[in-house]
Parts: sequence; C-alpha cells; structure tokens
Amino acid sequence: MTTPMPAEREIVPRANLDFGLQSDEIPRYWFGGDPFRTRFFDALSTLFPQGERFFIESVRKFRDQVDDDELHTEVKHFIFQEAQHTRVHNDFNDRLKRQGVAVDHIEKQQRDVLVWTCRKFPRWSLAQTAAAEHITALMSHFFLRHGAVFEGADPRIRAIYFWHAIEEIEHKAVAFDVMQKAAGVGYFMRCMAMLYVSILFPLHTFMIMRHMFKVDGIGRWQRLKIWGRGLWWLYGPRGVFTRMLPHYLTYYLPGYHPWKHGETVAFNRWREEYSRYDGDPVSATNSFVAAN
Repeated sequence: MTTPMPAEREIVPRANLDFGLQSDEIPRYWFGGDPFRTRFFDALSTLFPQGERFFIESVRKFRDQVDDDELHTEVKHFIFQEAQHTRVHNDFNDRLKRQGVAVDHIEKQQRDVLVWTCRKFPRWSLAQTAAAEHITALMSHFFLRHGAVFEGADPRIRAIYFWHAIEEIEHKAVAFDVMQKAAGVGYFMRCMAMLYVSILFPLHTFMIMRHMFKVDGIGRWQRLKIWGRGLWWLYGPRGVFTRMLPHYLTYYLPGYHPWKHGETVAFNRWREEYSRYDGDPVSATNSFVAAN
C-alpha cells in the first residue's frame, strides 16, 4: 500500500498568474527606494530564465531512468513550475530592459555556458541543479518565515518572490531525488557542486548588480556606500545570508534530504491565503504579510 504524500509535499501546478507587471506605477527602486535591495532581486531575476531552463534540462536528461511513479509525476510538475517561473521572470526582465539593463547580453553569456555544461557533463549539471535548488529553497523558507524582510517592497513584485518561494519549496526535493535515485551522484560530487554554486551564484549576482548601478548613473562614491550598507544587510551578524547559514550547512550532512529541513508553517499559511483569494497571488501575499 502506498503511503499518502504529506500535504506540504504536494507540487501544485499554477498557471496564468497576474502580477500586474505592466503597471507604470512600479518604481525603479521598488524595494522601499533602496538601490541595493532592489537591484539584488532584479539581478536574481535576470538569472532565473536561463537558470530554470538549465534545471529543467538537467533533470529531463535522467527522467527516463526514473522508475518511481511518484517521482516521475513530481518531475513533470517540477518542469511545469520551472517553465512558469521562466515566463513570469521574462515579463519582469522586460521592465529591466526598458531601464537600459543589458538583459539579453546577460542571458546569452549564461546560456552559452549552461547549455555546453548540460550537454557535456549531465551528472555534474544535475548536481549543480540540486545544489541551486537547496539554495533557493533555504532562501524561500527564510523569506516566508521572516516576511518583514520585504517591508517596503512593492506589493506586486513582493508577490512574485513569495509565489516563487512557495513553488521552490514544493519541488525542492525533485532534483535531489533524481540525482540520488536515477543519476547515482555520490556524496563527493554533491558537495563539490554545492561549493561551486555557493561561490558562483553570489559572484554572478554581484557582477550584474555592478552593471545595473552603472546603468542607473550612480557615482563611484555613492556606489561604495550602497555596497557597504547592502553587504552588511546580507552578511552582517544579523544579515539575511548569515541567518540562513545553519540551514545551508545541512546540505553537507551525509544523510541529508531536503524534506528533513525547513519549517512549513508559514509556507502552509501562504497556500491557505492563496486558496482564500481564489488564486490571486498579490492579494494572498498582502494578506499573508499583514497577518505576520
């Protein structure tokens, strides 16, 4: 007899969500007027479309080797959700293009590397995907649990990142399970991929932010101040990334599995709000944040 999947592990396909990104009312620095926080999340958005395609392809290469029916269904829903993330972030990135950000150039450089890596080194690509999924999942757990971090953010863009966080948690174990059960990736490669992603992910993000600040016409000394305050926000004693460190380190445990870590109380509350507001992610997020 098959054991029913816990409710929080259900991957829910959601489509045709409207975040109101066409509105001209969204300010350039939509995160409370803060250039660093705004451009940090803007830079992440430029990485998502090609990154999501890479995740899909790296998992898809091993889909035929998955002999677990439940995991096979999860892979299908994982691909669907990642495709939806690509669509929404492409719309988001169109805003950045209108601001003068070289989104097409950023994506081309990223695509050239990722396509080649996925073709030549499929197991390493899947290990990178599992590592990246751990990082996005721990960020998702953190932001849902500490919704005040997004205080002052534009409600429409805040809703994108909360919705994205929910789906990252829902499918956070899929790439890992395919890596373990179908690709046979061992502990050493898993850890090496995590170290690699942990260095390249923030480095790439910061390089894109540097470009964005130049596009914004921010002077050198002002940029230094922005970087100083922003890096303290991320890496200070009570910084965002600093507080995520214990969860991050769990990936290096020999018996690690994504569903062993990360609380789901806030996660389930957002999903309840989403149902209550009939699939309106902006209203659901506004209600969720107000109740915190």
